[in-house]
Amino acid sequence: MLGRLYLVVTPRPGWSWEEVLDRTERALGGGVEVVQLRAKDWEARPILALGERMLSLARRYGVPFFLNDRPDLAALLGADGVHLGQGDLAPEEARRFFRGLVGRSTHAPEQALRALAEGADYLSVGPVWETPTKPGRPAAGLGYVRWAAESLGEKPWYAIGGITLENLDRVLEAGARRVVVVRAILDAPDPEGAARAFKERLYGVA
Repeated sequence: MLGRLYLVVTPRPGWSWEEVLDRTERALGGGVEVVQLRAKDWEARPILALGERMLSLARRYGVPFFLNDRPDLAALLGADGVHLGQGDLAPEEARRFFRGLVGRSTHAPEQALRALAEGADYLSVGPVWETPTKPGRPAAGLGYVRWAAESLGEKPWYAIGGITLENLDRVLEAGARRVVVVRAILDAPDPEGAARAFKERLYGVA
């Protein structure tokens, strides 16, 4: 169910919902395999309204739809999964009322091991590089990616944080086979072409 190319959609200031949805659909057309809506600081009603439309897009392209941070709203939407940060509910807590997949952000090996013990279905590993998506979050670096490749076995995990087509090879050389992308696809002049280029590179390695 979880492919190699995961897009986090963070609506930009000044973008209409139509532009957000258009860029998302073009990225899906280019081969994005998981899509997540991340709407920090939004109230519940707008998240649900945009989430319903994004879920419909995801269904049309046959990919899983995740919501960031909010297992309660993910349950209301019927989302496939929820992605939780370190300051959010633990996976075992979210499962009390949400039955979909649960992902967890991790920034160090001890967090990854704790998330697995708490029942996370997949992990994000990073940020590989500092990124404006997470201001103030220090980079975990490629060393953490190497640790994940050596230590996490068959559990799905995604490298995340500042990943672009220009530095993707370094992430792959460190052992990542799945990546989360935000700006390099969503903000690209051609989101479909950018997604296609990422996917070709990701599936070009064993």
